[in-house]
Amino acid sequence: MTEQFANLNLKVLLLDTDYFALQAINGYLAWDRRTRVTYLAESESAMWTYLSRTPLAELPDVVVLDADHLGGAQPLQATIERLRDRIEDVTVVCLAQFADVPLIHAAADGGARAYVLKGEVRGQIAWAIVYARMHDFLVTNGIARMAAVDEHMHTRVRHAYELPRPYDYPQLTGRVRQAIELCVIKGMPAVLAADEMSISLHTIRSYIKEGYRILESADEGDYPVDMSPQERAFVRLTRPRANED
Repeated sequence: MTEQFANLNLKVLLLDTDYFALQAINGYLAWDRRTRVTYLAESESAMWTYLSRTPLAELPDVVVLDADHLGGAQPLQATIERLRDRIEDVTVVCLAQFADVPLIHAAADGGARAYVLKGEVRGQIAWAIVYARMHDFLVTNGIARMAAVDEHMHTRVRHAYELPRPYDYPQLTGRVRQAIELCVIKGMPAVLAADEMSISLHTIRSYIKEGYRILESADEGDYPVDMSPQERAFVRLTRPRANED
């Protein structure tokens, strides 16, 4: 596992018109040391203003776009093409709420490297970014299923790499999993998570300790030694299934 983190320090720009979605994505990426969010844009104009003032060496390696709110297929394609003209070797990842075929085609035509659904990628957004840089085009399961039955789907989408689903960890009980997800995936302090679950602080701490033990015993991957327990837990919970890495 260590080699998957070596030499990866990707600068990421996020554009999403939904403030809460923007903060959630930023939070997910903050847990993964392979990605470093350098700017949060709530509008396309804010993104371009930032890019116009940013030195060449500090431009993002990855731009994650809210594909649903750029004005339709043609503006989306134009934005992607403009980004590729502005930033050499940039990886554009399109995030969307729904699988809109014209938007998917526009992303593929424009040169994006991924089109993923928010409800499917969730905490795996860093993995999606890394895999998008490794493959010609990346999609999540819902889009892959559409492409499998639609002969008119864009060629890049029909031959896209499907983001592997996260490992399941069947040993995690429902309550332990809930505690881990609240405190690690959602970043909630233990005292608030305990209140959310209507249990004591002592109990939730024991749940978290048990969750860490289960995750560690089920995943023998070699992680960087300076990773915190929370970092390792997040990566383990979101990592692709072992047989699909």
